[in-house]
Amino acid sequence: MTQLRVTKILIFLAALVPLERLVWKFFHDGLGANPVEVITHSTGDWTMILVLTTLSITPLRKLTKQYWLIGVRRMIGLFAFFYGCLHFTTYLWLDKFFDVHEIYKDIYKRPFITAGFTAFVLMIPLALTSTKGWIRRLGGKNWQRLHRLIYVTAIAAVIHYIWLVKADLREPLRYAFVLGVLLVYRVVVWISGLRKKPAPSALPTHPAETTQA
Repeated sequence: MTQLRVTKILIFLAALVPLERLVWKFFHDGLGANPVEVITHSTGDWTMILVLTTLSITPLRKLTKQYWLIGVRRMIGLFAFFYGCLHFTTYLWLDKFFDVHEIYKDIYKRPFITAGFTAFVLMIPLALTSTKGWIRRLGGKNWQRLHRLIYVTAIAAVIHYIWLVKADLREPLRYAFVLGVLLVYRVVVWISGLRKKPAPSALPTHPAETTQA
């Protein structure tokens, strides 16, 4: 328990480093000629990295037998939402100055904005229902079904990045590759689980066997 608590503290501090770097650059004129673009890309990258890290916890836990990893997944997921909020707020505030008409036009006319907006919206119910109280309210199975939205969120985020980049696709494609590996792993595990299930017993054919007690 002590080890897990220390690990959570270290992860918490490490997850704040990207924000601290942005703040430091802001106060030391280190954001370059287009600070809005730097902030947007940095917060977007870290949202993507943390979403993929969240998806990596389950396979890492199973492959390494390090079962304590499940205890840090929620924190990493919430930090992914935190950076997603910063990314979205940068767009609303520093890019569009809360111009609702311009935002609506962007969402409607620019596919990469639509994909990014979709990814962010899908993160909201995941963050809101991440507590133990919501797990009890929804029930374990319903909660798991809801939190499968993380797969759609990650796919939408990767599509957002690919459609955003016009020339050098290497970085978004790296994210796409990692996501593809994580999704393939889950499909393989799911198929393996189906194969391990016992076959249903044959239905009775004799009239006496079908009579209820």
